[in-house]
Amino acid sequence: MFSAHTTAVLYRGLKAVASHVILIAVSIIIGLPFFWMVTTALKSSNEVYIFPPIWLPKTLRWDNFVTAWQAAPFGRFYLNSIIITVSGVVLEVLIATLSAYAFARIEFPFRDALFMVVLAAMMIPAQLALVPNYVTLKHLGWINSYPGIVVPHISSVFGAFLLRQAFLSMSAEIFDAAKIDGASHLRTLFYVALPMARPVVATLALYLFIAKWNEYLWPLIITNTQNMRPLPVGLVMVRNAEYQIGPEHLMAASLFVLIPVLLVFFLAQKQLIEGIAVGAVKG
Repeated sequence: MFSAHTTAVLYRGLKAVASHVILIAVSIIIGLPFFWMVTTALKSSNEVYIFPPIWLPKTLRWDNFVTAWQAAPFGRFYLNSIIITVSGVVLEVLIATLSAYAFARIEFPFRDALFMVVLAAMMIPAQLALVPNYVTLKHLGWINSYPGIVVPHISSVFGAFLLRQAFLSMSAEIFDAAKIDGASHLRTLFYVALPMARPVVATLALYLFIAKWNEYLWPLIITNTQNMRPLPVGLVMVRNAEYQIGPEHLMAASLFVLIPVLLVFFLAQKQLIEGIAVGAVKG
């Protein structure tokens, strides 16, 4: 018979092993589609159609990426996606920061009621704004242009809410000290509040980057020439040409879209984890 202490140790050990087994199993299930995408992109056309399917190609076909790249103007698509994503993220974070600071640290009439109205905008489906936005931009002459793609989506209610909570969680004495030193609201925001909220800002920027990089519907609607379309729309062009280039090339083209997101995630994961930890600690 085991003692009570030994039983407790064994129980904790079995519990840890079971937790790790479950985590590994879930990780494999989540990573399996990505693994299949990569291996399919490196298969020959014959290996793609073998049944039962094979997991690993006999010979790595790197030329599939060249064929996929030549199937559509991916260089132009990359440039468009970079311009749209970077400008959109910068503008959206800037506007969310300014509005969050105003709602958190500036006293004005009906401030909280107005913020409730802003939050209510989150309840409106984005699809309802497609037609009004298109008509407005048509009158502005912004159809098939970068401003037409970027400007309608530079306001983020979620970003304003997230940053407002971060600014509210900071000590009021810090803002009082800045006010006593004669700092304006903008100076207090950019030199005091923002450095302290850096993990939250980085988390918001990463979230917006992924959303804007993968955005498909609005760029498809607002653009009417190939030169203005971003990567997700270009990927659909390749998919529509599937019978000419094959599934292995389609998987290679999908990696063109996915790799930048993975790179940004791995580069920013430290900030992302800090941002999540800040939110978890402060509720």
